Amino acid sequence: MAMDRRALLGGMGVMLVAAKAPPVAPPALVKPPRLRPGDTVGLIEPAGFTDDGFDLDLVRETILAMGLKPRDAPHLAQRHGYLAGKDADRAADINAMYADPTVRAVFAVRGGWGCARLLPYLDFAMIRANPKLLVGFSDVTALHLAFAAKAGFTTIHGPNAASSWGKLSWDAFRAVAFDGETPTFANPPGMEDRLVQRTGRIRTFRPGVARGRLLGGNLTVLAALMGTGWLPDFTGAILFIEDIDEAPYRIDRMLTQLALGGVLGKLAGVVFGQCSGCSAAGPSYGGFTLSEVLQQHLEPLGVPAFQGALFGHVANQFSLPVGVQAEIDAGAGTIRLLEVGVA
Repeated sequence: MAMDRRALLGGMGVMLVAAKAPPVAPPALVKPPRLRPGDTVGLIEPAGFTDDGFDLDLVRETILAMGLKPRDAPHLAQRHGYLAGKDADRAADINAMYADPTVRAVFAVRGGWGCARLLPYLDFAMIRANPKLLVGFSDVTALHLAFAAKAGFTTIHGPNAASSWGKLSWDAFRAVAFDGETPTFANPPGMEDRLVQRTGRIRTFRPGVARGRLLGGNLTVLAALMGTGWLPDFTGAILFIEDIDEAPYRIDRMLTQLALGGVLGKLAGVVFGQCSGCSAAGPSYGGFTLSEVLQQHLEPLGVPAFQGALFGHVANQFSLPVGVQAEIDAGAGTIRLLEVGVA
């Protein structure tokens, strides 16, 4: 029996299907309202806690510097073990922010772990009826993906409220969330005193141009949601993923999970961003590097794929509107938005 290699890599289950029904087009993406100077935005801690009040003061000052007004969630700054309060309370904060008509958008203060624990407590009927930008990254990926699956409106994978918000981060966020632009994101040129620059480089696994719906976030969180029913349909999507402090073999394991679960074989293209601290702890002459692991998984897919885009656990990063149509050029290392993320 002849078999499409890409289908095989996409998951063993497709080998048993004689004929597939054509995919059902997802409903039209709803665009939350754009941010305006003076808007009130909610601050939530859906995962880890902040144990220093001075740090929260800096977060509020950051929001004010954006021209916005911060509003603390009722349970902000609580602590329950390594979480920022009990699950029901953290979820109640999200529900309250989306139910409040005076709150224009919702910022996660930080990531950590715990967002996935909130999903059963969220009122998605109410959230869907009140589209607002959700902003954050890392563990907030669980919320981005669940919102893409259950709420149907754009969210922004970008800096958390407690991030450093350098010029690149702020310019990218303002372009997407305030100005409603469709920028082309490309790594800035390196400024090192070297003949050949090493920072900001990309590595292309398969060149080419691909278009599709931007979906993704933190790889560890995405892999943990496999099989849960909280993931959107990745058919024809541009997958963007990043991670931190994961050895190459663990990245290998998670990408294998995405392949066997049928996700990788559905994609139109892949962008792997930054993976901070993802080198082996010591010399491993028999092991694989991160780029070798990525090459093994992404090159055989036969779709445009590259590594090194500026998003993830780094000081400056792009703001990627989750769910919008985008175009990647894997040879040039660019991500171009094809539609605005806000109304």
